[in-house]
Amino acid sequence: MVAVTTSTTSSQLGPCLMLKTEANLRHWQLTGSNCWTVGRSDDNNFVLSDRWISRNHAMLQHMDTGEFYLIDLGSRNGSFINGRRVSVPVTLRNGDDITFAQTELKFCCPAEKPASPHDFDESHSFAATATLHVRRLISVLVVDIRDYTVMARQLDEKVVSEAIGTWFRHAGEIIGKYGSWVDKYIGDAVMAVWIHGTQEVTSQSMLQIATAMSDLNQMTSRLHEEFPLPFPLKIGAGLNTGYAMVGNAGSSDRPDYTPLGDTVNAAFRFETSTKQLGLDISVGETTYGALEQLGAGEQTFRRYAVEAKGYEQPLIMHGCAFSDLDRFLSVRLRQQQSAAMTLPDTDPS
Repeated sequence: MVAVTTSTTSSQLGPCLMLKTEANLRHWQLTGSNCWTVGRSDDNNFVLSDRWISRNHAMLQHMDTGEFYLIDLGSRNGSFINGRRVSVPVTLRNGDDITFAQTELKFCCPAEKPASPHDFDESHSFAATATLHVRRLISVLVVDIRDYTVMARQLDEKVVSEAIGTWFRHAGEIIGKYGSWVDKYIGDAVMAVWIHGTQEVTSQSMLQIATAMSDLNQMTSRLHEEFPLPFPLKIGAGLNTGYAMVGNAGSSDRPDYTPLGDTVNAAFRFETSTKQLGLDISVGETTYGALEQLGAGEQTFRRYAVEAKGYEQPLIMHGCAFSDLDRFLSVRLRQQQSAAMTLPDTDPS
């Protein structure tokens, strides 16, 4: 849990949440990180004692664009901005009223002082350009919920909020389990990044990513068992591997470790292509090469050339259904189990 300041104005603190209590006005600063959780449980960054608040109620995320998002995590009694319940990540504006159950807060993000020409001297320019300076080999995964708008039109917004918030929470847990983090929440989609070595993608790393995609699909397909959804939810996934400039894109007090470049853009195009082609998964050529070494070759993926926005030439991608991926992972698991059973006994006794 973070420290709370009570005597400083919000303009002096910078971005913060303000909670009015009977005794005073409490400020929760939104600095030093790019993600903060709110809830009743002690493992949250901001702990609220309101008994109507869920143990893990909501999350605020600071993006590299400077925007703050509020993301409900499937709370039972909802998260509201200016009286309207939110069911997907929503951009916060300075002065927005936020309500968690029976607790009311205000989001404050005063505009920064305009920079004068003297602020941009040679040393400042160097610092600004050095924020993204490490060229790394990465894999970018974009996962999007299919037919979200159709579902939202058929359901009460409370059910939508709880279901999609739960999906966001479980997606973050699965991605974290397999060695990554949610880098972006975009509407009804998430983006995750795996950072590899400087030269190659290891088999173990790519197997982790493939398993994460499978688990995300299985979690999504079971969501209708927990909530009264009109149909089982499905997801589409785009995965791309390549080099990108990676570093702290935020300011010095609010760093945001994120990648930029064509590798990221292509991952979004691959995810979009799954809808055009009627597939579940689309991966780039480098990703496919790593999966092929694991045994997921032409029997799992098929090759396509797709026209994509922003690209003069068609993008080459390899696509499959989740059933194809699960079949490959099942075979791979049996191979590992068989290999483990046939290892020689090295016990000298």
